[in-house]
Amino acid sequence: MPDNSNSNNEEAVQLPDPDKLVVSTSPHMHDNQQIRKIMLTVLLALAPACIAGFVFFGARVLWVIALCCGSCVAFEALFAKMLGKPIQIRDLSALVTGLILALNLAVIAPWWLCVVGALLSVGLGKMIFGGLGYNPFNPAIVGRVGLLVAFPKVMTEWVSPKAGSLFYNYDAATTATPLGKTQLGELATNQIGAQQYWDYFLGNMGGCIGETSALALLIGGVALIAFRIIRWEIPVFYIGTVALIAGTAHAIAPETYAPALFHVLTGGLMLGAFFIATDYVSSPMGSLGAIIFAVGCGIITCVIRLLGNYPEGVSFAILFMNAFVPLIDRATAPKPFGFQKQEVNA
Repeated sequence: MPDNSNSNNEEAVQLPDPDKLVVSTSPHMHDNQQIRKIMLTVLLALAPACIAGFVFFGARVLWVIALCCGSCVAFEALFAKMLGKPIQIRDLSALVTGLILALNLAVIAPWWLCVVGALLSVGLGKMIFGGLGYNPFNPAIVGRVGLLVAFPKVMTEWVSPKAGSLFYNYDAATTATPLGKTQLGELATNQIGAQQYWDYFLGNMGGCIGETSALALLIGGVALIAFRIIRWEIPVFYIGTVALIAGTAHAIAPETYAPALFHVLTGGLMLGAFFIATDYVSSPMGSLGAIIFAVGCGIITCVIRLLGNYPEGVSFAILFMNAFVPLIDRATAPKPFGFQKQEVNA
């Protein structure tokens, strides 16, 4: 018979060595992915959009990209030095911020606009909160919205694309984006033909450097999903919500509101849905939270586009929903294993 004399004795609980416990803020990496590797993958996924911008808007695209990326890296190193933090520019996060900022600007953006945008993105959107992993808002979108509020005229000047021409007179080719033309009544929403939709899909239209080509953004976005760098829920539900609301509005008043496909292919929806709203730090951690976040972004985008005075609403929508991410995470966080709700005694 086994000796059960000590069966009623409680065994001592062995706790791990506190010196070996590491407590940190989210995001937490649960696999062998490294920040540098993730950022490099995002940079490669944005390459098709950069190439499309170069093809349609010429060689000055390279100058805007280089200036934004270089300024972001320089400002991050400067702020880290000033705040007494380690300089971590090798993780490539500053390059990603700079590239996304550049793709959100027009090819005719002056040099000082790129520098100020980089300062806002890195300084106000990232380093003031403590650096990567602590920023509640996407840094690049903070920079773009800051520029849009401070310099609305400069930020809403566009040029017509000229495929295959590396150098041409940008000043003589100013135009409005398709969304802007619709708001001004210059584009009849009920007469948008197949050729126009094809141009919108390829990127042959006025707009920011990296937002015009839906094809290029789809290639990069699908690649990120395939490599499990981003969740599919955010881009799918974001774009789907915009399509649903815009399609409903068009069905009710086709003479006033453009079709759903027009809203999906024009503006910054594709760029925002795949590369900005999916930011690890400023988006919800769970799938349900990601869906709520994406639907909220889609609703706000449509409210601004359809009812507001500004033709585009992607940047404001993402920035607004970033502020609600902590509440969304708190409301949708899964219960820990073995969790039991405590009863309050009256």
